[in-house]
Amino acid sequence: MNTPFFAHPTAVIDEGCQIGEGTKIWHFSHIMPNCNIGKNCNIGQNVVISPEVILGNNVKIQNNVSLYTGVTCEDDVFLGPSCVFTNVVNPRSAVNRRGQYARTIVKKGASIGANATIVCGHDIGEFSFIGAGAVVTKTVPAYALVVGNPAKQIGWMSEYGHRLQFDTNGLATCPESGEQYLLNNNTVTKK
Repeated sequence: MNTPFFAHPTAVIDEGCQIGEGTKIWHFSHIMPNCNIGKNCNIGQNVVISPEVILGNNVKIQNNVSLYTGVTCEDDVFLGPSCVFTNVVNPRSAVNRRGQYARTIVKKGASIGANATIVCGHDIGEFSFIGAGAVVTKTVPAYALVVGNPAKQIGWMSEYGHRLQFDTNGLATCPESGEQYLLNNNTVTKK
């Protein structure tokens, strides 16, 4: 059977999954039932994608990442090694909460660093940047840079992943792309 995507022989792909053209799924990864994975994604080794997770196009997932039911990643999201998402706020082994999964949306272009934890129900804004080891316990605005446990915002990032330095007029320029950004009322937009 020819497939439009690549899956390493050790990968397990359950029934009902839709996987886009050009996607690569590497060693020992498990794609559980009814996932929807876009085009040109790269899913590293030992990744678990639970039932009904949605990935947009060009999502890059590094090794040992866990994405649980309720997570949606939009296009161009980067998930660093060993980062993890939760899907229940108050888990207990003896209490079944399968119908109570909280949703988390990782917006277009966001990057999540190695070993970060995203507590469910808190969306990650477009092009935001979550530092390595951060524990996200609240919604992250677009272009925000957050670090620590619990994660706190310490700045703003460009779409190319550079820290933005705003002048007194609220303007900043990405040193790589030359694109300009405006900071107004604690919100960043690209000009």
